Amino acid sequence: MRAIRAIGYDMDYTLIHYHVEEWERRSYEYLKQHFLSDGWPVEGLQFDPTFVCRGLIIDTENGNLIKANRFGFIKRAMHGTHLMSFEGHRELYSRTLIDLADSRWVFLNTLFSLSEGCMYCQLVDLLDKRAIPEILGYEDLYERVKRVLDAAHMEGRLKAEIIAAPEKYVILEEETPLALLDQHCAGKKLILITNSEWNYTHPMMTYAFDRFLPAGKTWRDLFDLIIVGARKPYFFTISQPFFEIVNQEGLLKPHAGKLQNGKVYLGGTAQELEKNLKLSGDEILYVGDHMFGDVHVTKNVLRWRTALILRELEDELQAIEQFRSSKERLMSLMKKKQEWEEKLNSRKLEIQRKKNLYNLKGHISDEQLERELTEARHALENLDKEIAPLARMDTELSHPLWGLLMRAGNDKSYLAYQVERYADIYTSRVSNFLWTTPFAYLRSPRGSLPHDSGHGF
Repeated sequence: MRAIRAIGYDMDYTLIHYHVEEWERRSYEYLKQHFLSDGWPVEGLQFDPTFVCRGLIIDTENGNLIKANRFGFIKRAMHGTHLMSFEGHRELYSRTLIDLADSRWVFLNTLFSLSEGCMYCQLVDLLDKRAIPEILGYEDLYERVKRVLDAAHMEGRLKAEIIAAPEKYVILEEETPLALLDQHCAGKKLILITNSEWNYTHPMMTYAFDRFLPAGKTWRDLFDLIIVGARKPYFFTISQPFFEIVNQEGLLKPHAGKLQNGKVYLGGTAQELEKNLKLSGDEILYVGDHMFGDVHVTKNVLRWRTALILRELEDELQAIEQFRSSKERLMSLMKKKQEWEEKLNSRKLEIQRKKNLYNLKGHISDEQLERELTEARHALENLDKEIAPLARMDTELSHPLWGLLMRAGNDKSYLAYQVERYADIYTSRVSNFLWTTPFAYLRSPRGSLPHDSGHGF
């Protein structure tokens, strides 16, 4: 942090966190109302906040929702709202690797994706039943859902409801403004870069921040520059002009020349911002919740430092802690299973060698070998009965359908792979910066390899 001279912040689900279920339910209801007006039979559909989670991937070719590991292998799949059997998903995906460059795959990057994913899966069920009064494929169906949801956001109806009743949607956090105040007073240039428009950004930041700041200060005093309507990820990848917002009503005028401290701008481009700051990419940290629009592109194109906000980590860490004793029991049983498997396999090898008359070094009788084989098989059967329920509980931690956000079985999830590749740091909330200082040096832990445990070959 001591080498960082400027910090950019996203707003939604970064500086301001929402009651996810409330926000996504309203978003879902807008989708539902639209499809009802189109004559689609969606009146019985309900939003389920536990159905979808961040980090999943939609397969628009097959109408599936999937979870993949860090190598892109698919570990679990759901068609519509029904989990596919292991045999079913293996048959469909055994030769498939996830490549997000292929438009077939849609990565659910953010908490804003939950209503989208839930509605899509439910509509797949209706499409399979031929209940939708249009001829659509799975890809067409996804594009329709995405287009309707984007239109609802663009028209501002949902945000107007939130502005009218922020107490229903916003989770107030006293420590977030304090964390930014520390950074600001330490000489860091703070920049707000959000896709939200000024008429939403201003009232929301006022509601969430001003009450916790020293007397006479407002949220605008924390930021050297404010950029709204940024159109991320395009803000980081293409050239677009800056406009200055000259009054509270959002009146615009074209901007040319140097960006002025304390002013509010719309649009623009990250390259022009760099020039104005006179900083290189490794001196700028950008903090956001969107894996692609805030972190992936920023790191890949500009080489800015990046921080990803993953609010779900808090529930996951709590679930892991509550499961700790059971996890230790599971690991102990798995160690015993490995020992019995090794014994079983060694005896099978000895039988093979005796049968084929080579490398005959032992003096174990056939009867003893058979007894030891039988003993090992019985031991493994009993262990599997103990292991199975614990292993199932382990895969359902935090989420009954999809498990832990950063895990896919025993391996890291595809989301974890993206985080490791593109995020310099990740944390559950901005206020966690209070656990360090604006002058700290954040060092990554030493990476581990399978042979580090001493059990490798």
